[in-house]
Amino acid sequence: MEHWYIPATIIPGIGLLILSTSNLLVSLSTELKVLITEDTAKEILIKRKLQQLKLLNSAMVFLYIAVASFVISTLVSGVSKTVETNFDSAIYITIMGITSALLGLIALIIYSYRAVKIRQDQFNNKC
Repeated sequence: MEHWYIPATIIPGIGLLILSTSNLLVSLSTELKVLITEDTAKEILIKRKLQQLKLLNSAMVFLYIAVASFVISTLVSGVSKTVETNFDSAIYITIMGITSALLGLIALIIYSYRAVKIRQDQFNNKC
């Protein structure tokens, strides 16, 4: 990989995704804690929110793997360029990072759609 710095430039963007996803995770965990302590909480709602929590956790794992892949790819590319060896595996590590980031983004998209659906169901049941 001739341009070893390219994977490194993607890392801050994924870091922002991790930060916002962790904020969602904390918020959902707090909401679940309140729902579990309520006597009138519906078990179905709690189960749906627990599934959402699991989905967010999966997204976080994929994003962490993506960052790790990009860091390793950058390191391997930089070292092989410095040592002047022909070590082309960095492109495969980068592709793994991109795939992992995409899987994390897909999980976040699914989470977003489900979160809106859960809120709509909560509103419709209150009326």
